[in-house]
Amino acid sequence: AFTARPVAAAVQGGMGPMSGQQQQLQQHQMQHVQQQQHLQQPPTQHLQQPMAGSTGGSLGPPSVGVRPVGLQGGPISSTALSTSAGAGTAGAGMPNGLPGAPRPAIGHHSTSQLQPGLPAASTAQRPLQQHPHPQGFPQQQNQVLQQYQQPGPMQQQQHLHLHQMHQQQQQHQAAPQAAQPPQRPGMAAPFSQAAVNGVLQPLQGGPSAHMRPTAPGFMPASAPGPPMMPPRPPVPGLMPGGVAPGPGTVQASALPGPLAPMQPGGLPPPPGAFSGPAAALPPLPGAGFPGTGPVGMPGPPPGVTAGYDAYAGQKLVEQFEALTVSSGPSAMPTDAYAYPHPAGLERAVARSPQQPYHPGNCSSDNMRPTVMGVPASTALRMRWHLPLGVVVRPMADEACGRTVPIIPLGSQGIVRCRRCRTYMNPFCSWVDGGRRFKCNVCGMMNEVPVEYFSTLDGSGGRRDVLERPELSCGTVEWVAPQEYMVRPPMPPVYFFCIDVSQAAYACGLVEVVCNTIKACLDKLPGDERTLVGFLTYDSSLHFYNIKPTLSAPQVLVVGEVADPFLPLPDDLLVNLKDSRPVIEALLEALPHSYSNTATSNDCAMGPALQAAFLVLGHVGGKLLLFQAGLPSLGPGTLKPSRDNLNLYNTDKEPTLRVPEDPFFKSFAGEASSRQITLDIFLGTNGYADLASLSHISKYTCGQVYHYPGFHAPRDGMKLSAELQRNLTRPTAWEAVMRIRCSRGLKISSFHGHFFNRSTDLLALPTCDPDKVFGVQISHEETLVSGPVAYVQCALLYTNSNGERRIRVHTMMLPVLSELSELYRACDGAAIACLLAKLGVEKSHTAKLDDSRQALLGKLSLSLKEYRLLHSAHVRTPGALIYPSTLKYLPVYLLGLIKATPLKSTGRDVPADVRSAAAHALMSATVDDTLLLAYPDVYQLTNRDVLCSTKDNQAVVPDTLPASLHAMQPQHVYLIDNGQMLVLWIGHGASVQWLSQVLGPDVMNPAIDPSTLPLEPPRDSSNVSQQLCSLISTLRSRHCSCYAPAFAVRQGTPLEAHVLPLLVEDSSYGQLNYVEFMQQLHRGVMSK
Repeated sequence: AFTARPVAAAVQGGMGPMSGQQQQLQQHQMQHVQQQQHLQQPPTQHLQQPMAGSTGGSLGPPSVGVRPVGLQGGPISSTALSTSAGAGTAGAGMPNGLPGAPRPAIGHHSTSQLQPGLPAASTAQRPLQQHPHPQGFPQQQNQVLQQYQQPGPMQQQQHLHLHQMHQQQQQHQAAPQAAQPPQRPGMAAPFSQAAVNGVLQPLQGGPSAHMRPTAPGFMPASAPGPPMMPPRPPVPGLMPGGVAPGPGTVQASALPGPLAPMQPGGLPPPPGAFSGPAAALPPLPGAGFPGTGPVGMPGPPPGVTAGYDAYAGQKLVEQFEALTVSSGPSAMPTDAYAYPHPAGLERAVARSPQQPYHPGNCSSDNMRPTVMGVPASTALRMRWHLPLGVVVRPMADEACGRTVPIIPLGSQGIVRCRRCRTYMNPFCSWVDGGRRFKCNVCGMMNEVPVEYFSTLDGSGGRRDVLERPELSCGTVEWVAPQEYMVRPPMPPVYFFCIDVSQAAYACGLVEVVCNTIKACLDKLPGDERTLVGFLTYDSSLHFYNIKPTLSAPQVLVVGEVADPFLPLPDDLLVNLKDSRPVIEALLEALPHSYSNTATSNDCAMGPALQAAFLVLGHVGGKLLLFQAGLPSLGPGTLKPSRDNLNLYNTDKEPTLRVPEDPFFKSFAGEASSRQITLDIFLGTNGYADLASLSHISKYTCGQVYHYPGFHAPRDGMKLSAELQRNLTRPTAWEAVMRIRCSRGLKISSFHGHFFNRSTDLLALPTCDPDKVFGVQISHEETLVSGPVAYVQCALLYTNSNGERRIRVHTMMLPVLSELSELYRACDGAAIACLLAKLGVEKSHTAKLDDSRQALLGKLSLSLKEYRLLHSAHVRTPGALIYPSTLKYLPVYLLGLIKATPLKSTGRDVPADVRSAAAHALMSATVDDTLLLAYPDVYQLTNRDVLCSTKDNQAVVPDTLPASLHAMQPQHVYLIDNGQMLVLWIGHGASVQWLSQVLGPDVMNPAIDPSTLPLEPPRDSSNVSQQLCSLISTLRSRHCSCYAPAFAVRQGTPLEAHVLPLLVEDSSYGQLNYVEFMQQLHRGVMSK
């Protein structure tokens, strides 16, 4: 057994002169040794003595009980005493005065309750032994109730068991013991499971040493060994002797564990909030002494007795998870199920944001920080290797169906700071009786307008806080006055440029576009103010006069494409309501006007853009371009030789993803200055150099829709749905966006589709709920003053009704001074979204492999830094340690480097497909990014999967891991990555189930199921209707992309295009999940 050295021996061993407390402990120990020698005599030699405080005389049957010192509450039964961890109670028939047993206290229960089966009469005859108490200790604490009885068979068996346990303890004590690690304040020593049911004994070194478990019960009195001072477990909340601990006292109350429960948002529970067996353990001996800490930690400085915390600068992360990746040089696990999967019940946890720091913060849909806090210094920021910023979606409220509070324009105007121009928000403070307010961003005092004045309540807040939304809501919208306008508010404008070459008619592009526009005329926003115009082109330009006085549209052809001009100065852009009959006549005639005369595939796209610019230059608006071939005439001509596969993996590889002709960048800058946005609908049957075309949309906040090898029967529904979404969604016109942050911080970079006019001002000709921007925050000063920081996003725009509005989102973040707090407050989903945008941007200036390695390097450095936070005794050798907040980031990152924008080389992914995917990823939301990185997999052939409905919509079932190992050949699965919906059919799937979904033709083995339509639903099949309802529900989750649904049978050639969606498996020579984690682990463990 581990025993404590006598205090005298400790003093003689060179510990220095003893203090008064140590002298008392030594005196008490010597008395205890004498007591044991006296108690080992026959029981008949003991004389009954009156208890202290009694009147004397013979003591009758005592009605006293025993409870261990240090346990609060009333007396407890012997069952509880014998099983309480660390209670120190003796076994049946064992005297309480033996070494290792605590001194009992006087209770109020009968001694017959102490040990079941013990006769009350024999208990009553046990004498009480009173010992003189040392100076400074209460006399009642030295009263020991001795219990003796003749040992029976049960007691003899217990003595034999204890003797064997004592021998094992002596052997264990003889072995060299490993040094125990220091414990942190608020945490107990790392007990083993035996400590829960065993007895805790102190190590040598006194009451501040760590506790070690021994066997239940105590060794007999005759057991050899030096006498040991009885331990004194303190009462929880009290120091030994019943004294309350002073300030700064360290009390261990819980066990450390890597899998401790988490609070909402991923934050660790407060000290003492752990549940389970650990919470029942008593505090460590010595934990209640002020000024003492764990073994190996220095005491307080001289003169400091209260409030000292040796770990104030060393707050390690308590919440982490360890994944054993390798236990030896050759031991490499291959079981993927041991790794975290953001599927099933964990899917919602993996995608949920952190809890808001303040209830007045805006929604995480509007601004979602990668860390719910900011580093307090630049030194701490340099140790944080992951992106620090915010994912901004300024118009998310329309997508989520929320109503933004509108602040009408009053006589006071818009209340904002005079220096930093921050808008009024819930975090401004009020002084001077409400006559002035302090800006929460820059700290400047501002005068309150007389019309905006309100008195303050007792807490310093305005009394009208509930009447003004800007004082209580994180998102509000101000009605802008005249000074926020450089011109009258523009109307909604839509100008359509349609390719009518032979290729466009052959694929059916023109007919689908005209039919969709005609169907959306009633849904275009703006009511009576909406303006529309049309232009078609092949080898020449065709303008259309559609003024309301005409009975039929007139076409004006311009053959000069080198320097285009407008044949009519007016009447090319008309009011939709006034010219509605003429517009409908044009849309009905266009699909057939050039179908017979179009004989050339020449395409004058560049001149068409220049002509459209001349039409829209005075007002701005949306320019929608429908292209079916490679531009070959006039400015902006593109070359098919740009698609050179030999340039991959060379220094010239990045040139394939940026425009070669300066026409596109210059046109984008001019269009942005005139409030023109370009949306591209590309349906070419070959290379079209989308990398050059997409740059116009990139700098004008536009969007790119790509339909490789467009075929109307197959892709017409997708084009129609996406065009309808583009025309009818809420739109902000002639907008600018600025993001402000607290003093000491700055916005270092923006990521997305915009034109950057200045360091913090983004020009957005149009903005809609599908647009997302990434923002990175850096330090402008060495230290960030104050306990909190603020970020405010302001979007100034014109709505479709012609009103100038300012939408303001404000968020408060805590200033964190420890690296462990950054890991605890980070948001793995937002980090993955921002990393995806950084990876795409890096691919424009570096090779794809360098872009992938850059992302992996950030994750590897982050996990390496986190590993260094834990000392060697905490982290398991050969284990990959990661915080629970970054639990799913590795698999999301694996999916991103396997996604279309970054995966493999040009031989695996066509250049236009990669450019379209990269453009979409730059403006993708957090959910869409995660869905692309880790697709959802649903099992459908379960009987109850397709039968659940709620609000006339199918209930989405739980997902499965994105791996072929989780899919069985006798079932059917639905795979959703946000871009497509794939019905994966196992080769052993039920033919009857398939016939209800795909029709009776699926039974013919010669027919490929991929050629059979899943939609529309079959009236005669409930399964088909339920499946289509589920598909419709999943599509409603996507933002701007329409996901087509098709079927793929296992083992067919088409399955090769589906298997890359299962990101946990190996495809195209890339690593699977297990191999990726092993590679990541090697990077973390490298020097």
